Amino acid sequence: MKKDHVPPAVPYRDYMLMRLRDPVTAAAYLNEAASDGDPAAFLQALRNVIDASGGIAKIAARTDLNRQAVYRMLSEQGNPEFKSLQKLLSAAGLGLNVVTAEQKRAAYKVRGRALRKR
Repeated sequence: MKKDHVPPAVPYRDYMLMRLRDPVTAAAYLNEAASDGDPAAFLQALRNVIDASGGIAKIAARTDLNRQAVYRMLSEQGNPEFKSLQKLLSAAGLGLNVVTAEQKRAAYKVRGRALRKR
């Protein structure tokens, strides 16, 4: 008997985009990408969040930015201006926040303890 190819239950990208529709999850995802220190990784994460928020065309329309400019900003060689980055994040329902290194360490400690208790 011939076995049919069985696709995975949920394709990874579809699942990731579904999860990134939640602003809290998207914010945590972007914070983690930013902590990596690699601008290309952050831009890739931002592209994923924007895809989850309706895609580049919808975000460009919401921000009054040119669609091609948004594609360029989010490319691997992209270097968006701060103002444009704020517009993109705002259109996705997010914003920037600066914390001290001490606050960041404390947040990781709290999360680590909460995970161990479960």
